[in-house]
Amino acid sequence: MTWIRKNIIMIVGLLVLFYMFIPVFVVIALSFNEPKSRLTYTFDKFTFDNWLHPCSGAEAMCPSVMVSLKIGLLSTLGATILGTLMAYALMRYRFRGKGVANVLLFLPMASPEVVMGSSLLTLFVSASFPLGFWTILIAHIMFCLSFVVVTVKARLAGMDPRLEQAAMDLYANEWQTFRRITLPLLAPGIASAALLSFSLSFDDFIVTNFNSGSTVTFPMFVWGSAQRGIPPQVNVIGAAVFLIALAIVVLGQIIGARKRKALAA
Repeated sequence: MTWIRKNIIMIVGLLVLFYMFIPVFVVIALSFNEPKSRLTYTFDKFTFDNWLHPCSGAEAMCPSVMVSLKIGLLSTLGATILGTLMAYALMRYRFRGKGVANVLLFLPMASPEVVMGSSLLTLFVSASFPLGFWTILIAHIMFCLSFVVVTVKARLAGMDPRLEQAAMDLYANEWQTFRRITLPLLAPGIASAALLSFSLSFDDFIVTNFNSGSTVTFPMFVWGSAQRGIPPQVNVIGAAVFLIALAIVVLGQIIGARKRKALAA
């Protein structure tokens, strides 16, 4: 009982984490399932076929996954570049309207997705812009931008500005200071913002559904398949995305630990 009282916070935290990961464990387990019917979601038979042949029996799924990957990568690239520059400007410079800009950046995060999706649809239709791949990409960059700015701003807030001042005292110009001092120190925050942006883009359904036209992303494929029975290969994609994300996080922690150990030595 004494040990439990001393470690109650850790125990509760582990239980909460376990509860949060139950759906992930179910998805991973069902990725090895060979169901008797698409309309059943019970574990009937263990198989590796879903992993060996992810497109077999779900031919329309793989093109939708490729569309989601392309949009996710492009929107992550665009939102990360624009968001990093915006965060740097908001944290390092003073200009008229700065307070208003900070408030407006939170609106996409605070607004319901259905509001953003319908607003963007109205904009594209009124501008006679054809709905499809590019409208989805524009929409994803817009709602990922705020998350990138907030994440990079948090990293900038923890940086010591005297490091940049010292570099400029040593005759480095603004570009050299940004490239050699600021950007390397910002790299962990930028990487975190990029991962968050990609995950938000890859699994978005509501905004995408409003502005997709005839383009089908992976979340839209899953939604459409739910009416006819979801193929087990969908669980393979979900499990693979989770395992890749987990590997990236673990790799980042290992690299960070090695760097701290090298600096301490």
